[in-house]
Amino acid sequence: MKLAPAQQMMAADRAVLAVPEMDGGRLRVIAVIKGGGAAGEIIPAETHRVDAATMHSARPVLMLQSTLSPMWLSMGSVGSEYGDWLSKVAAATPDSNATDAQWQQHAALALPYLDSSEPLVAGMAYGELARAPYPALRSLRPKLDADRLARHTDDPSRQQVYTLLLGIAGGARDAEDLEQRLDAAWLQHNDANLAAMLAADLELRGPSRVSWIEKRYFADSSRTLPELENVLLALSVQGAADAAVPRQRVIQAYRFFIRQHKPMAALVASDLAQWGYWDAVPEYVKLLHSNAVRDPGSRYAILVYLKQSPRADAQAAVSSLSH
Repeated sequence: MKLAPAQQMMAADRAVLAVPEMDGGRLRVIAVIKGGGAAGEIIPAETHRVDAATMHSARPVLMLQSTLSPMWLSMGSVGSEYGDWLSKVAAATPDSNATDAQWQQHAALALPYLDSSEPLVAGMAYGELARAPYPALRSLRPKLDADRLARHTDDPSRQQVYTLLLGIAGGARDAEDLEQRLDAAWLQHNDANLAAMLAADLELRGPSRVSWIEKRYFADSSRTLPELENVLLALSVQGAADAAVPRQRVIQAYRFFIRQHKPMAALVASDLAQWGYWDAVPEYVKLLHSNAVRDPGSRYAILVYLKQSPRADAQAAVSSLSH
């Protein structure tokens, strides 16, 4: 998987802002973002591959280096006034073990720069919000401007995060606009940005909207696999947050999905296990014994769910299916 720009900076041993020298293809460090070194250090031409256009622009360039290689990686040009913010991002970028509080602080650090005129800065802020857990995005509600967010929901390169944030910050007018977009997507079997739109719609309208999803998508045999995957992702986001839509209501929708789409029942097994919901054990055992789920990867996912369950019938099923 490709790392987001801030993750690349976190993974690097050194990060600096450097300006191109007028001759020789060298770069001169003007600020240290992370790691050792000092302003005035020279980055030789043979240790970087900054393109000619950037070298001739004379603007500062964010450069990264790992101790595993003498080569420097260019992240792109950026104004020197963003040095302090880049240092904070480099120091605070969450890893897989980050707490909810750390993510909330990091999301708040990224949000003001989402619409920066500097492409590198805006892209870095967007990347961090795009990978932030949904509860961290919800914590931004007091800082969000729904009108500003709505202006970006048609940009395919950025609409996912803006749509999610609009669902958190929006009102009745935004809910109506989302409903129209979702109706059009349903008619066209269009899955573009569907997960974000549904997650935002659920945030704005609450649990009553889940029945609409069950009828329009789970009970409709003409829906495509990408559509269903997007719907499940939206429900997963809301179920994990357990806020606008109670987790129990999401679980009910998952159980309906299992009954309607037996061959794809494994798609919700991981969430059910993570949430400690084990009442689906009998259904999953029946599906495996009836060979309704034939895909090896799907059968394995269900077996993992059963192995994690503390129920005796789950463990007995695992034992019988292993022989």
